[in-house]
Amino acid sequence: MAARDYGQYGGVPRALELIGERWALLIVRDLLVGPRRYGELAAGLPRIPSNILAARLKELQAAGVLRRVPHSRVIVYELTSYGRELEPVVLALGAWGFKAMEDPREEQIITPDSMTMDLRTAFRPEVAAILPATAYAARLGAVQLLIRVDGSSLDVTRGDGPVDLAFAAGSAIHRLISGGLAPDRAIATGAVEVLHGPGRLLDRFASTFHVAA
Repeated sequence: MAARDYGQYGGVPRALELIGERWALLIVRDLLVGPRRYGELAAGLPRIPSNILAARLKELQAAGVLRRVPHSRVIVYELTSYGRELEPVVLALGAWGFKAMEDPREEQIITPDSMTMDLRTAFRPEVAAILPATAYAARLGAVQLLIRVDGSSLDVTRGDGPVDLAFAAGSAIHRLISGGLAPDRAIATGAVEVLHGPGRLLDRFASTFHVAA
């Protein structure tokens, strides 16, 4: 594959040769949520040039990280078992990145897949295990995620359904997760708008999803 060669023999340089090219890990991140068509990957990474997306997919396939498979008469990309081994790496990198996050720039967006992985990063199963099962609907701009927490199990999907708490947050959800914005303050300032259910459940959400900044 046409990846850079660092001229060093070791696990870290070899890993970077396989997945260290720009956009590669973001493609992996989105595929950790589920298989995606080429157009879905492009829509989730709106700034990636089409030729770069095609090149990265080809490189990652050659490295055994992903594969092309037929699905309902179309071709989708999915991670191999080798590629899925990157999940703890991506989650750890996301937690590390949270520490350096600032307020979003005007042109920065939240995508369903990026938010899904951020929620997986912030999920605290040891806390969730002692709390009642709770379903949340989070509206983030044009995106709505259905977040179900049952014991130490987390399920995040797109769409809607019966929930205990529905709220709209936008980029404020990251400040809530990082602890930079207290739930009561988030509601009082309008950073988070409660759409359905008791607002006190936002405290439960903030306890269940937290990454120390």
